[in-house]
Formats: sequence, C-alpha cells, structure tokens
Amino acid sequence: MSGHDHHHHHDHDHEHDNHFTPIEARVKALESLLVEKGYVDPAALDAIVETYETKVGPRNGARVVAKAWSDAAYAQRLKQDGTAAVAELGYGGRGGEHIVAVFNTPEEHNLIVCTLCSCYPWPVLGLPPVWYKSPPYRAKAVIDPRGTLADFGVTLPEGQRIRVWDSTAETRFIVVPQRPAGTEGWSEDELAEIVTRDSMIGVGLLQAGARS
Repeated sequence: MSGHDHHHHHDHDHEHDNHFTPIEARVKALESLLVEKGYVDPAALDAIVETYETKVGPRNGARVVAKAWSDAAYAQRLKQDGTAAVAELGYGGRGGEHIVAVFNTPEEHNLIVCTLCSCYPWPVLGLPPVWYKSPPYRAKAVIDPRGTLADFGVTLPEGQRIRVWDSTAETRFIVVPQRPAGTEGWSEDELAEIVTRDSMIGVGLLQAGARS
C-alpha cells in the first residue's frame, strides 16, 4: 500500500510533528513581529507565502521534471538516486535529505502524503500547501486515494492503479507526472512552465495548454 514500513516512523523524533521546525518557528515569530509593529499587512504576507508555496519553490521541482522528460539518461538517474539527481541541478539541503522520485505511468498514478506530520520535499517543492498538512487529507489519502483525487477534481482511468507513498523525516517523495501529449519538441523551459506543484504531489494532472 504505502511505500515503506510504518514502524520506522517511531524511531526518529518527529520534531516537526505538531511543532514548528526551527526555521518555521523563526518565520512565525518574525511574521507576528512584523504584523504587530504594523510593518507588514497580513494580506501582503499571505501573498508572499502564496508565492513561495505555488510559484518559487515548485519551480525547482518543475525543472527536475522537465529535465527528466527531456533527457532519458537523467530520468534514469533520477529513478535510481533521486537525491543525487536533484543535487545535479543544484537543489538539496534540509528537507531533501533523501528524495525519491516516483514516476506516473498509464498503469500507475502516484500520490504523496505524510500521515504522521507534514514531511515535504522543501528543496524541490518549496512550502507545503495548507491542505497537505490537514488531518483529513492525511487520513483520506491512505484510506481512499481515489476519493481524495476526486476532491481535487481528478478522475483517473478505471484501470490505473494508485500507489500512495508516505513521507517520513528520512524520505521525501516527488511525483514525476506523465508528460502531456502535444508537448513534442518543447524546450525544457517550456516544459517546466506547465508543471504544477499539485502534479508533483499527485493531486493534479497536466495538460499541455498554451505555451506562454
């Protein structure tokens, strides 16, 4: 069912369980200070967080995916050792201790969850979205992955299996979505543009759409 044995969860201290990691704690403290002193409008702060959540952070992951689509040798390295392959593009560090790339195929769709906290591959995906940390998502993704995808408006073909990967403090996952039809001959930059954060978590599918 999920990509690892649950017993391992209890061996490490989940300092990020319901407490903040030191960096999150600092950010929170800074946020409240800035808001309290009137330096920052909370709405402006939300806009900044939103940018990191959906635009800046996931662009790294989008580049990884685009390179994997464009370069079969890179895709192979990514499959064999996600951490090293991601590091080739200059991404890594805390939150990316061990990154495993899981590839969607017509037969199998991958979905990522962290049932015990909210471990997330920061270096490639940036900040976790609020829903990713929510108990309903964390519980339902494991019990009813198809229903979870339906909540995000995603319907998979009947025959496509869903495989759920449960992140831990040691292992984070990134989904390599299927390359959309109609993107033949696109450059890596053009491909990276269409890769969404949600597709790299497994709750979104990709369309070629219009090239910007």
